Amino acid sequence: MSAIKRNIPNLITLGNLVCGLLSIVMAFQAELLLAGGFVFLGSFLDFFDGLSARLLQVSSEIGKQLDSFADMVTFGVAPGIIIYTLILEDYNNYELLPYIAFLIPIFSAIRLSKFNIDTRQSSSFIGLPTPAAAIFIASLPVINQSYGTKFSLELLIGISVVLSFLLIAEIPLFSLKIKSGEDLKSKENKIRILFLISCVILLFIIHFAAIPFIVILYIFLSILNNLIQ
Repeated sequence: MSAIKRNIPNLITLGNLVCGLLSIVMAFQAELLLAGGFVFLGSFLDFFDGLSARLLQVSSEIGKQLDSFADMVTFGVAPGIIIYTLILEDYNNYELLPYIAFLIPIFSAIRLSKFNIDTRQSSSFIGLPTPAAAIFIASLPVINQSYGTKFSLELLIGISVVLSFLLIAEIPLFSLKIKSGEDLKSKENKIRILFLISCVILLFIIHFAAIPFIVILYIFLSILNNLIQ
């Protein structure tokens, strides 16, 4: 196997890492739309590094560790800085409150560490995946810009605390990956199809403002899936 083929997934992962770094830079420059955009691009690359590894049938321990480090930057540190900047922009009289945004990278680190050693998460998730929390936060500047909204201090703090809790909560959440040999008519696949159709409808109607609702819907349908199994 050529070295180039073997390292294609790792190069995509490094692209994800670069997106995270650029997002942090943009957030510190108060360019929050660009900061959120780089998180979205990073999540796109994060999906394709795993997909390319499966298609090329290549995997390595280095690749797994590199993926976690990239995710920590793009889906942990960068969203934390976005929330921090959102709070600081409108509520700079509160000296310590903006730092509550750092709960996001702290609990993302715990989430990713648990994921790496938890054998229960090979085909599903326990706790909210870091990309889901990250795109929730990355959508906030877009909503702010598109609708001219100003998020309250209580809402921004609530988002930081609730998402941090969900990252490490012992809540089984379904994966969009279909298991090998799984019946396509299974209850879990029906939940997946319902979720994907709902995502398309929401995005068509309210565009980027749909993203927080999509994440909430994902959690709700996962809980519903757990109850009917």
